Amino acid sequence: MKCKINKDGTYCLQICEDSTADDLQPIAEAIHALLGIPITIRSRNNRGIRMERGQVIDRDYTGPVLEEVLRTNKITHTVPTEGQYKGKAVVVAPIRTIEGNAIGAVGVVDLVAALDILSMFKEYPGIFDEVEESKKKLQ
Repeated sequence: MKCKINKDGTYCLQICEDSTADDLQPIAEAIHALLGIPITIRSRNNRGIRMERGQVIDRDYTGPVLEEVLRTNKITHTVPTEGQYKGKAVVVAPIRTIEGNAIGAVGVVDLVAALDILSMFKEYPGIFDEVEESKKKLQ
């Protein structure tokens, strides 16, 4: 599903269950540029893209969580036990049609889940006091 050039010169990016890595690359690049973290994306019927550090690393990518999300049509927060991101927290969401059918999936490394809150409190002991002080001001 290549970008279609309309008569007025505008472009229309179409995504469907048969979209290829080439079709999905503009979306992968935009999300990766916004977040600056690893991203994966694929359509239901074709493998897709894995991006890291501003580069497309793999143009024939799939992973166990992307495939699970395509099967379940549900957002998934997990730590994979296999695949490229084994042992790293990820979040993957379905790309749905207006009718709610999953035609693709997009995933990122879940930085919030990866934060070690306890170590942050140990390294910055004053943070707890700041939070408590802020809570008092709100009350």
